Amino acid sequence: MTRIIGSLSEIATDYDVLFCDLWGCVHNGIEAYPAAIAALQEYRGGGGLVCLMTNAPRPAAQVEASFGRLGIPRDAWDAIVTSGDAAQDAMFAGAVGRKVWHLGPAKDDAFFDVPPEWKDAPRIERVPLEEAEGIVCTGPFDEDTETPEDYRSRLMLARVNGLKLLCANPDIVVDLGERRIYCAGAIAEFYTDMGGQSLYFGKPHPPIYDLARRRLHMKEGARVLCVGDGIRTDIAGAVGEGLDSLFITGGLAAEHMGADVEAPEAQLLEEWLRPQMMAPTFAMGRLR
Repeated sequence: MTRIIGSLSEIATDYDVLFCDLWGCVHNGIEAYPAAIAALQEYRGGGGLVCLMTNAPRPAAQVEASFGRLGIPRDAWDAIVTSGDAAQDAMFAGAVGRKVWHLGPAKDDAFFDVPPEWKDAPRIERVPLEEAEGIVCTGPFDEDTETPEDYRSRLMLARVNGLKLLCANPDIVVDLGERRIYCAGAIAEFYTDMGGQSLYFGKPHPPIYDLARRRLHMKEGARVLCVGDGIRTDIAGAVGEGLDSLFITGGLAAEHMGADVEAPEAQLLEEWLRPQMMAPTFAMGRLR
């Protein structure tokens, strides 16, 4: 049975580390949530470590570069890990070949910047789909208007050619302010449904959690709480790692939890969770 709490402080001393989702928990794509920032600062002030764990398809340094615009201060976190970091390692290791078709917007070009640890690896070349050995998907070309269906013919060609798709962001959708947009995960899922093979490295898959542990230099036996609004990513990932979870109901699932986004109704939460086959340890409306 999921326990609804009113603030992170109610359970903070039970955990040494937070693996905290960004989009939908700490910010909405436009600005940070002040109460969430205050909660993270208070948690760190009590000795806890905060790893901001995001399925963004960009390296951590580029994600951090957006924090000034969003209003996320440096004293709210200890480390950042991204799906882009974990997927980038796989790409430079040759998971989908050396000649790749990049399916994604220009803002994700930094995904192809060579990190120091891969400076001696054979280079990755971006080529047209017809010449590609694999696909690197960071999202739609135009996230404002496109859906996975817009890529049916190109993905059909890719499947016929036996190309693997490296998904740099397993999220299906995110909310940008009041607008919902498709992510790379939706395209990867669509490709898999067509019979293609998609490779994942962000939440809920193990590589991003392994990377978080390394970046935090976590001690054996550290008590970890996973915080997020994605039932299929944040919460499923916690279950897969054997970790406790705090489900933020005021994010992607807000419309199902009652009139007050800050206070999910217990019965509605239970009814919504049942078909998801998930039981988060805790739940709250917004991180605070």
